[in-house]
Amino acid sequence: MRKGVVELAVLAIIGRQERYGYDIVEILKTNGLTITEGTVYPLLTRLRKEGFLDSRLVESELGPARKYYCLTASGREYLDALSIEWVDLSSGIYRVLNGDD
Repeated sequence: MRKGVVELAVLAIIGRQERYGYDIVEILKTNGLTITEGTVYPLLTRLRKEGFLDSRLVESELGPARKYYCLTASGREYLDALSIEWVDLSSGIYRVLNGDD
């Protein structure tokens, strides 16, 4: 389940605004999700290969060029589908935790 949660979080972050890998890790951390770069970068690569993300290199004044990621149309559809699944799952878990039978 954690893999799917990280995937959903990363897609949601990129869905709001084009982002680069380290920036995504920091946003996750700020929101209480400690996910390492070693998890995020392979995920970004896989999502790009699957056609859910596009990327572009942008020169940086502070070091090497940064690879920015944005959602493709199929990436937006995938994010929407994952979001619906998450709402359904979290609602079910909430009901179980509160003893709603």
